[in-house]
Amino acid sequence: MAQLAVDPSRVRRSPVHVKDLPPPPYEFYDAHTISVPFVVDPCVAVPFARTHSLGATRPEHPRPQLTQSRRTGPNLSIPHLREALHSLESKMATLLSEREMLESRLEQAVRLQSPIQRLPEELLSTIFEIGVLYEDEEDSLTLANMMLVCRYWRDVAVDTPGLWSRIMTGTHHSIERARLKLDRSKNVPLDVWVDFSPPMEYGSVRTETLMHAMDLLRPSISRWRSFHLTVPNRPQTHAVLSRCKERAPLLEVLSVRVCHSMQEDHYSTPPLPLFEGRTPRLRSSSFTSFNFNWDMALVSRLRILKLGGYWNGLSPSVDVILGILRACPQLEELALRNMSDVDPRTCAQAEADPSDHDDSSDRFVRLADSRTVQLPNLRKASFYYCGNMRARTVLGLLAFPALEEIELCFLDNVSSIIEQLRRQSLTRLPLHRLRIESSYFGEMRLFRLLRRLPALTALEFVDVDDVSSNLLKNLSTPPMSQTWICPRLTTLGLEGCTSLDWESIRSCVESRLPAQARAFPRQSTASTSPVLAPSLSSTSSSTTRATSSASAFAAQAHILSRIPAAPSASGVAMPPQRLESINLSRCHQISKEMLQWLRMYVAEVKYETTRGVWGEVPS
Repeated sequence: MAQLAVDPSRVRRSPVHVKDLPPPPYEFYDAHTISVPFVVDPCVAVPFARTHSLGATRPEHPRPQLTQSRRTGPNLSIPHLREALHSLESKMATLLSEREMLESRLEQAVRLQSPIQRLPEELLSTIFEIGVLYEDEEDSLTLANMMLVCRYWRDVAVDTPGLWSRIMTGTHHSIERARLKLDRSKNVPLDVWVDFSPPMEYGSVRTETLMHAMDLLRPSISRWRSFHLTVPNRPQTHAVLSRCKERAPLLEVLSVRVCHSMQEDHYSTPPLPLFEGRTPRLRSSSFTSFNFNWDMALVSRLRILKLGGYWNGLSPSVDVILGILRACPQLEELALRNMSDVDPRTCAQAEADPSDHDDSSDRFVRLADSRTVQLPNLRKASFYYCGNMRARTVLGLLAFPALEEIELCFLDNVSSIIEQLRRQSLTRLPLHRLRIESSYFGEMRLFRLLRRLPALTALEFVDVDDVSSNLLKNLSTPPMSQTWICPRLTTLGLEGCTSLDWESIRSCVESRLPAQARAFPRQSTASTSPVLAPSLSSTSSSTTRATSSASAFAAQAHILSRIPAAPSASGVAMPPQRLESINLSRCHQISKEMLQWLRMYVAEVKYETTRGVWGEVPS
């Protein structure tokens, strides 16, 4: 028999068990397979097709029917589909982790391209030190924020000893943080603050706490660059300083402050000598009510000396102060505050000056050494409630040709001190700032001193009743034959000076305005016509003598609106500088309209009304 050709598509295959097949990969199910799950075989007849009528036509697209092999195919079983989804999710998770890793690497690569990340550690450490230690107090918040930026910045900050060189311990500072800073500071010089000021006015601090803090700081005395101590009373001060027996070769600043300065305790003895008397670099000493028996080892070769809070028998004598000043020839700043005055029984009557009639009863202190003390570098001096006779005697024996600032506060009569300043100005006195507070003086003496201070830029009066309108008139319209008084004056303080009238203040401000503000009359020059020059000069001179207000003076004289004021032929009437700041706090005679006028011509006008007992502002 002849062999029949067999169609391969019609050959019946042997059944295959589902368990014998491996799960298909998820790539097997493409979009076409999922969208069209069933395929119609045209060679397979539809077994259950309904017979139509003779007139009916067969549809063009017959309805597909599933074969038995397609319905039971292994690729469409539920377990295989679930395993394919699980495989797909696993690969997606792996790809996501790889993506996150690549993104982190990309972010790190971008950060490394930033200029701040390319800085060397030494330069970054210097920037950190400038940002944290630039001010007098440590900015701990800035340091904490820098350490939170990244791990690299934190490592650099921890490895920078200078950032941890300011150690503070006391009532408001943790001792554990002080210990941490001591460890991280390594071997750099230290700035130490021990502040155990009482939390309340009459609070108490345990001495054991003070001793515990000093025992922690004692091993680092050789690295101290500055040491600031604040304690409630003198016995605790002496107990704390009894731990300071080692040498301090790097110490430059020493400050000791006793809070309860009015307390008397003669039974306590100071622990001397401090630091074995070995402080070769000490340049600044500040003592407030600390009894150190005036040891010259602590107050010699200084540049800054501040003494305060000494009452009754503990106050230094004039001989002691002069001895200290002789041991400090390079002194730059001197401050004497809150001291009892010299015993009047140790003073003698001074000889009256024929030219003075208001200060003939002055007394001078008998001294063991009355030689003049030369202080060529003294820049600033402050005498604040330190005794009128002490301040007068000390200044009378000083030569200070470089003095730039001086404060005279709560000294009763300062006329003799003003006269001593005038005598010093006969040689050289580049004074820039003069402040007088709660003291009285002779106005003529002050006027003669101001005429000798052409470099003065700040003149401040606080609660001074002796400042009258005549002084401000002299500052505004000097005589034609004289120069301006204090031509460089830019700051004028009249706080609490209630004896001044508004016309004098306005005249002083207006007369010092520049030419563009219509403040200066035209000076007679060679270019002026011969017919108008005599009348103009006569009008100007008569107006200067007749008017006390600068506004009336400017209204009658010829005003320059655009051209600057020209100096006179002799060159003595140069215009002054414009006032930049004026303080009229607690001057009740000044109204709101006057303040508004002043703010048009003065850049800074300070004004604060007088408050009541409970801080209320009067209406």
